[in-house]
Amino acid sequence: MQKNKPLDILVIGGGPIGLACGIEASRHKLSHLIIEKGTLVNSLYNYPIHMTFFSTSEKLEMGNVPFMSLNPKPNRQEALEYFRRVKEKWDLQVNTYEEVLEVVKENGLFTVRSNKGSYQAKNLIVATGFYDHPNLLGIPGENLNKVSHYFKEAHPYIDQEVIVIGARNSAVDAALEVWRKGGRVTMIIRKNEIHQKVKYWVRPDIMNRIKAGEIKAYFNSTVKEIREKEVLINTSEGEKLLPNDFVLAMTGFSPDYGLLGMLGIEIEEGELSIPKINPETHESSVPGIYLAGTVCGGKQTNKWFIENSIDHAGKILRSIALAAKL
Repeated sequence: MQKNKPLDILVIGGGPIGLACGIEASRHKLSHLIIEKGTLVNSLYNYPIHMTFFSTSEKLEMGNVPFMSLNPKPNRQEALEYFRRVKEKWDLQVNTYEEVLEVVKENGLFTVRSNKGSYQAKNLIVATGFYDHPNLLGIPGENLNKVSHYFKEAHPYIDQEVIVIGARNSAVDAALEVWRKGGRVTMIIRKNEIHQKVKYWVRPDIMNRIKAGEIKAYFNSTVKEIREKEVLINTSEGEKLLPNDFVLAMTGFSPDYGLLGMLGIEIEEGELSIPKINPETHESSVPGIYLAGTVCGGKQTNKWFIENSIDHAGKILRSIALAAKL
């Protein structure tokens, strides 16, 4: 569908920060459209079914919509319901299951072509997060059906030999839940300890399970090859071959650099690959394109979260609204 009148704002990404941008656009009486290639808050939908947030519900609130939860730290289901209510309360214009394929800038306007239509907009906001792009191991066997970079629930792993790769929150949560449901869990950890930033009420639990031998752990170790019924790992004592039915590679995620490259956004040199933005306005190296949320951190995925990047939306929309008045 071709829009006759250009939008003031087109947001790519329908997660919490994309919704926050839509709210701020409405507050400034600017027209907006949010395009999301999955369902509403797709990343949250793909979180583990029984996940509990690190943040309190009040820190996740936006748009003066109260976030009521049974406990101080809400769970995934409560968050899905909350952001659905945010969308309805603010009458946000969100197109789900629509993927951006091409963006062209001409005569001061962006033409955005998707798998369902095309739109023109004066400004673009990229709020795509990173959850759709797992960091791959780059090893033989990673493409086997038994390997997943996402953990949804423990039920499929009952009575199975399960290797969990990683030592951050996602890996620890997966290991504990699978163990509690009767899976035989072995963790492969690149460094010499469980990460210090694992949720404070969970870290002692996983350390105690490892100490008791209930969950096996190989520290200072990496996976070399994944096979149908076993996994070859490198340890400080040499190679070991472990029996295995499933591999949960909780190796983290990265922003959609393909999209950023298509948009022409410059990336800082270095291993973190952080997109270049103006910290005051969040405008990228391409005039009229702004970045919001976790995408701003590049591969430093532990810098920006929902609660500390909601204000990105306010910065961006204040800048756009001011420019529109000049």
